[in-house]
Amino acid sequence: MILREFLYVDTDKVRAMLAQLEGGVAEESRETERKEKRTTVGPRVAGQYFQGAGSETYTNKSLGDALFPMLEEALESESLLRDISEEVSDPQQWSSGEIKRGLPPGSLVRITTMGSLFDTRYAASAFSAFGSVVMGLNDLGLAPTVNPANQGKVKQGQHGRAPKQRTTDGPAALEDSIPDFPDIGGADGKTLRAFVRVSKGVFAPGLHVNLTPTEGVLISSRLQEGRQYLDSESDILFARYGTERQEWTVVGSIGSYGTEEKSLPHAEFHNADGSVNRAKFADSLNAQMRNLGRLGFVDLPQQPGFSLIPFAVYRSIPRGGAGVVAEWSQ
Repeated sequence: MILREFLYVDTDKVRAMLAQLEGGVAEESRETERKEKRTTVGPRVAGQYFQGAGSETYTNKSLGDALFPMLEEALESESLLRDISEEVSDPQQWSSGEIKRGLPPGSLVRITTMGSLFDTRYAASAFSAFGSVVMGLNDLGLAPTVNPANQGKVKQGQHGRAPKQRTTDGPAALEDSIPDFPDIGGADGKTLRAFVRVSKGVFAPGLHVNLTPTEGVLISSRLQEGRQYLDSESDILFARYGTERQEWTVVGSIGSYGTEEKSLPHAEFHNADGSVNRAKFADSLNAQMRNLGRLGFVDLPQQPGFSLIPFAVYRSIPRGGAGVVAEWSQ
């Protein structure tokens, strides 16, 4: 028996696919039981005495948490789900192109490998907290050690300041929460704000599961908010799971592979009469975005990796008994 600790379940996708396989989805189980005893005393014309005893049992068991294991088992029984954990950990499979040839987009796969969580919003929050601590320590006269190379650039009495207030009425950018503060070990407010700006392009704000089964390969999954289990704030999720690489299992369908194109088509999308050819226009812009994805500048899969549309993300809970027995037997 596998006991799973779910980070994410797309219940809408799971229900839809399970309904196709099973012809319907059971949401709950009910069991009702009733017993009754009746006794009549005295002649019918004189009157009757009834003594009854009854009991009723009602059980309402939600099957919501069992939906994904049911789907996983059904897909395996129909040979629709393929575990590719070993394949993606083999560099030869990537360099030869075997994975892309054998697993076209839309393939249902399960991958268990090392990976980490990433969210640009958490990076901005962490950098903002760091800047706040530095400014607070300065105000208390407990300033951290300043990088000697940049110490002369900090004016006397400058303990850091909040970033300039926005003059527009639009929503504040993530990096705007990071205050200005003196250089500490090569990091200052301006540098950290620049990191967040880059991060917003490379990984669109939101929670990502980045699987790295072998060097140079990234399998990315963007988790959609509002789905089951993904109901905690970014700070809480990272406080629980951290930023370190650990083993995750992702079940889902392959979205798309990183482009191998290295040249851009001509940006020619006009018809002979001067009107815009909408199909050519869309193809031209998509080619531009694929090129940016190849360079890693936008949130698209990067060759040779692929994007994975997740049905569920979980960790398998290890059994501690075997380890304890092995330790005591030595």
